[in-house]
Amino acid sequence: MQTRVVTLSGHIIDSLTLPTTLDLIMDLGGDFKILEFEVGKRKKDISHARIRVTGHSESHLGEILDELTEIGAMVEELQEVNLEPSPKDRTLPADFYSTTNHPTSIRYQGEWLSVDDIEMDCMIVVDPSNRSALCKPIGRIVKGDLVVVGREGIKVEPPERPRGKKGVFEFMSSEASSEKPLESIIKSIATEIKELKSKNGKIAVVGGPAIVHTGSGPLLARMISEGLVDVIFAGNALATHDIESALYGTSLGMCIKSGESVIRGHRHHIYAINEINKAGSIKDAVKQGVLTKGIMYECVKNEVPFVLAGSIRDDGPLPDVITDVIDAQDEMRKYVRDVDMVIMISTMLHSIATGNILPSHVKSICVDINPATVTKLADRGSAQVVGIVTDVGAFLPMLYQELTNSEE
Repeated sequence: MQTRVVTLSGHIIDSLTLPTTLDLIMDLGGDFKILEFEVGKRKKDISHARIRVTGHSESHLGEILDELTEIGAMVEELQEVNLEPSPKDRTLPADFYSTTNHPTSIRYQGEWLSVDDIEMDCMIVVDPSNRSALCKPIGRIVKGDLVVVGREGIKVEPPERPRGKKGVFEFMSSEASSEKPLESIIKSIATEIKELKSKNGKIAVVGGPAIVHTGSGPLLARMISEGLVDVIFAGNALATHDIESALYGTSLGMCIKSGESVIRGHRHHIYAINEINKAGSIKDAVKQGVLTKGIMYECVKNEVPFVLAGSIRDDGPLPDVITDVIDAQDEMRKYVRDVDMVIMISTMLHSIATGNILPSHVKSICVDINPATVTKLADRGSAQVVGIVTDVGAFLPMLYQELTNSEE
């Protein structure tokens, strides 16, 4: 039998960390004994626990400790992190550590180093020359990178649910349901946006073409022009149909105002791509007066960056679309490090892709008429996402109204 002592600290009761820890130990066939347990008596007080964990063998105990460290348990006996060099590009040493999206530190040469640019399903690489630790995806690993292996010397800090209500972003309250009170949730989101922008916070919008199809494109364009949106992540479809709407008044060949099919309208999105190709880029089309309104127009005029990531389904695509998905991920990573909130609207693949590169402290909202989109985000580790199951055609007008009314 092998034993190690782990410690838990924080709001471990309210965040369900303590019962989750005990459940994991038992589910994995281990045993435990609570050595110390101190409960915080006031709302701001934190609780502490020391637990002796027992496994049948060293490898069995290691499996248990692997799971416990994911939820914030700390192995008490401090040991240095283990490093192994990568044998070749895009290849990892055995028993490499795969990250969560929670704040992470490693014990290196007697001190704790914070891991920069944390995101899930990546590796921790240490640079001894400047004593730094960086999160890197496997596709960017190069031969000789010193990669963290095993579980020793790693500390993960998952989000907690403090005692008392914390509004719409209260941790672990993001179940997807169409029966949630939509109006009150949107009011809370508008309040959060106002507060965030008053502190010069940054907001990213991840958008799908349904924004344009439902006639909500002008509202998003207005939010960009009014400084409420700081970066746009999307695919070829949102940009193409936004430009189609601006040039021809249609989206997928349907008249935006009447909802009726337009003769030969199914060609309009190709016409739109062709016009941008002739201009050279979206930015050039704005400069030349070809594109005079819409989401992409406002991005260019207000110097709001956008990242358009390609898909196998793309027509064209537009010249601004990044067709190498790894390059698109890297471009998105440049912006997610600085954002404080992400609003994902009607795009399953781009929402999940963004969720995968977001640190868990970023406030996130996913709006989709399909509850499976929100569920898949949570299943893939983005537990901080607040899910709203509704039509974007209802969400954006209500949100904009609350944002404009909230100053009264």
